[in-house]
Amino acid sequence: MTDKQSVVIIGGGPAGLTAAWELIKDGGADKYDVTVLEGTREFGGISRTVKHNGNRMDIGGHRFFSKDDRIMDWWKDVLPLQGAPSYDDKKLGREHDMEPGGPDPEVEDKVMLKRHRVSRIYWNRHFFDYPISLSPNTLKAMGVKLTLVAGFSYLKSMIHKLPETNLENFYINRFGRKLYSMFFEGYTEKLWGRHPSQISADWGSQRVKGLSILGVLKNAFQKLLPKKRSNAEVETSLIEEFWYPKYGPGQLWETVEHNCETAGVKVVTDATVVEVRQVAGHISSVVTEDSEGNRKEIHADQFISSMPVKDLVDAIDAGEQAVQGKSAPADMVHIAEGLPYRDFVTVGLLVKHLRLKNTTDIPTLGNPPIVPDCWIYVQDPGYKVGRLQIFNNWSPYLVKDVDNTVWIGLEYFCEEGDSFWNMSDEEATKFAISELTRMRVISGPADVIDSHRERVKKAYPAYFDTYEHMDELIEYLDGFGNLYCVGRNGQHRYNNMDHSMATAIEAVSNIKSGKTSKKNVWSVNTDKAYHEQK
Repeated sequence: MTDKQSVVIIGGGPAGLTAAWELIKDGGADKYDVTVLEGTREFGGISRTVKHNGNRMDIGGHRFFSKDDRIMDWWKDVLPLQGAPSYDDKKLGREHDMEPGGPDPEVEDKVMLKRHRVSRIYWNRHFFDYPISLSPNTLKAMGVKLTLVAGFSYLKSMIHKLPETNLENFYINRFGRKLYSMFFEGYTEKLWGRHPSQISADWGSQRVKGLSILGVLKNAFQKLLPKKRSNAEVETSLIEEFWYPKYGPGQLWETVEHNCETAGVKVVTDATVVEVRQVAGHISSVVTEDSEGNRKEIHADQFISSMPVKDLVDAIDAGEQAVQGKSAPADMVHIAEGLPYRDFVTVGLLVKHLRLKNTTDIPTLGNPPIVPDCWIYVQDPGYKVGRLQIFNNWSPYLVKDVDNTVWIGLEYFCEEGDSFWNMSDEEATKFAISELTRMRVISGPADVIDSHRERVKKAYPAYFDTYEHMDELIEYLDGFGNLYCVGRNGQHRYNNMDHSMATAIEAVSNIKSGKTSKKNVWSVNTDKAYHEQK
């Protein structure tokens, strides 16, 4: 006999692994029998690092910063901050506030680098600051006439507010109709495959929050002041400094998984949950299936799920019990099945050099030196690519030959099964090279040394179709007292990584304390306590 509570965690991404560590740390193995079920053989979900021929690819780009001090401390406990200059710090004479006694990234691998964020927008063959700033470069690129039109459009939006019944009105209220039409309308449609007028304003309030022209003006003015501000004082979209694992985000989650197993967590890979069984309003067990079709039933006292809500509801009493009429209610199945996602393809291109010249005052690596951007947002509707990542600038250790090659990721938003998703590796690579050439980022195919295409399912939970009934689905799922939905896909919420982790921390807190209300779990990134403006 044992007094231990058994906990099954579905998913080995940030939310699932955070939950596992929160349960097992500090002697938790004496109280909890924890099992993590991961459908793939990798950890980190969309926060994983993909390895290809000595180069590493960050899927989606992950800046490590949070307004939640619990999360910042959590990350630092896993990978301590650098205590000595990294390779590029040394070569460029760059200085940071080093962590006393912290590891030397040139010697040790388990280290978190301090990075400076540079992001720009590509539009009409011009580069603009991201988010849009009122710099001389922006005014020059837009021209006097367009600047005046945008300015008067913004003044009109301050006086005449539109009802925020959709994402289009949300953006217009904050930036004016002209800037919305230039920088938000086409890009949003590219990202979601829907016009902003068809998308809930919830997405904007969650991802953009307090950012507006006034926010940009305030930030620009405060940057002129001598006092240095902490990240807690700056809008999330304007934050310019962040942490980053030496070998990308996947390194952190692989380390967490290793720590969990060492502390007593049972981790099962190639274990896709296909059935969720209930007894008397509680989840009793889950059934997993591996890639060879073998099934296994696992019983537990508590269940933490980061699997997509659509798949979770579909799995509730699936199989034989569903035939007996015990599956999830039809209206809940309808809502869950109607929840939309946007899928994602990254094409990595290793190139000899860039055509772009570094016109900033920020020194960069490379021969010749490259531009300093982490991301370049392609908000020009003439291109399918949504963003460019330059991995050299995230961490020099992501690139095998960081001095003589540039490792670029082209991010494409699409839907599983559409024409772009179904392209062969060769077709997708050829398409990416043609776009990069048209953008004048590279000279042509001869510049490309190597490539890799990566497809990611359910990367972005979307806010349209049946999403408006999400509250009803939450009420149904919360009815299972021992089921906790966490993470981006587990809550069908476009959370940042820190928010996904916070949902897991709240869920574990409830399990430990016996708290029955799950409002705190669902409130992460919605209540004022989690807003990115302090």
